[in-house]
Amino acid sequence: MTEGFIFGNMTSIGSSNSSSDQQQVYGTLALLPRQFFVAFYRNRTKASSDPDLACRLMFQEIKSQAYDARCNNEGWEDFLRGVPCPEGHLCPDEDNPANVVPGTQLTYAIQDINNPRFWYLSLVACVWDRKTCEWRHQDQPLHLRYHLNIVNGNPSAATHSIFEYHFSFDKQDTTEIYLVCLVFYGFILVPLQIYAACRQVHAITRLFTATLVVQVAGLLLNTLHLLVFSSDGMGFLPLNIAGDLFNILAQSSFMLVLLVLAKGWAVTRMVLTGRPLIIALWGLYSVLILTLYFWNMMEVDVIQDIDEYQTWPGWMTLGLRVVIMVWFLCELRTTMTYEHNATKLHFFLHFGAASLVWFIYLPVVALIALQISPLWRYKLLLGFTYSADLLAHSFMTYLLWPERAEQYLLLAYEADLSAELDEFDEAPHIINQYDTAQGINNHRSLSNTHFNVFNNHNDTNTNNHLSNHHDTISNHVDVLTNHQHDVCNHFDVVNSYFDPSSDTEQLKIKT
Repeated sequence: MTEGFIFGNMTSIGSSNSSSDQQQVYGTLALLPRQFFVAFYRNRTKASSDPDLACRLMFQEIKSQAYDARCNNEGWEDFLRGVPCPEGHLCPDEDNPANVVPGTQLTYAIQDINNPRFWYLSLVACVWDRKTCEWRHQDQPLHLRYHLNIVNGNPSAATHSIFEYHFSFDKQDTTEIYLVCLVFYGFILVPLQIYAACRQVHAITRLFTATLVVQVAGLLLNTLHLLVFSSDGMGFLPLNIAGDLFNILAQSSFMLVLLVLAKGWAVTRMVLTGRPLIIALWGLYSVLILTLYFWNMMEVDVIQDIDEYQTWPGWMTLGLRVVIMVWFLCELRTTMTYEHNATKLHFFLHFGAASLVWFIYLPVVALIALQISPLWRYKLLLGFTYSADLLAHSFMTYLLWPERAEQYLLLAYEADLSAELDEFDEAPHIINQYDTAQGINNHRSLSNTHFNVFNNHNDTNTNNHLSNHHDTISNHVDVLTNHQHDVCNHFDVVNSYFDPSSDTEQLKIKT
């Protein structure tokens, strides 16, 4: 917090409390900075068999600095509030009503403008005994009704920044990061890729388009959660979880796109080789990302000064990412060795360089984050992660754009080739072939006609001359011989059309 306020009400259920009753305190609400809270939190289990001793150990460092009107009037830190508060009245430890937010029973005010710190709010069953001024355990059961507001900013101010007021300092301005990414993905990148996918019927294009759609869905859900949180301070947790899972799925599917392209699938070959290994690496990485997410949500203690990549699932995820990167480079090198097309080699070169940056950025940023204050670490990781993903997705959209991808993707898109076919049919060599074939058919018809004439002439004339003048048979034999010579000439004409070496002038003379 920088200028933080915690205010609200806390009363008991099932009992009538009033200020005149000098109500007994059943518990303590402690607001502590990190340097006090770590010891306070760890000492809670050191004397599990002796609750009174546990309370004394927990407040051992705090009692000397926490202000109390009876037991430590010289204390200067406003850490403690005895609860519950009387119904309709201020809490007993609120000795200055002017500092209490109107309409509430208790108020904490924190002023760390120049040096932000993490503050922790804890409700414990320990009370500061007013007679002995010793901490002891309160074993009487208590049912409380409470409503507390934790904000960064003065609630009495006229205006507040909606992106900072309800947020912890380490998560302030994260809403803007999500909004900027959502605008780039939702209004620029995804529409362009959907347009490209409509023009390209290709498995790689469709898988990458699905990746971007899942990514924008995750960003939308996370942004909605943060917008709700910025208005009421609670948000809607299912939206946040669903958005994170969509983002994990998008990261996993994008890695699958990179792995199959490194194998040259749909670029140099249509059959994906090494499929079991690809599925095994991709599946293992996806499982580790999910394990890391739920581990960070349920197992990482609130006081641990670590991020998600400083846990054993986080280190395993980063290590496997490096292993997959090395395998990716080896497979890409093998694919380029067997590729001789200059355009495809140019594509693989740019694709490999961009993919290498995407693979290596996360381990590098995770190592750098170890040296960054926890107050800035979350925003650093979030900003770098989404910026790197956005640049990688934008470059992949550029590489897979239809006019460019058709040079190296197999079956890049379905095109209407009717215009090209019409133009091909009108080509000069095609027309000459049609004319030659038609001429050959005409000459064949002419030859058949001469054969018919010859047969009719032979039958009619020969019968007449045999019946009347037997001695003129030799003349008709000469006529028959002449007709046979004509038929042979027609066959020569036909053969000259079939012979590609025949000269055009010779065809004209024979015709």
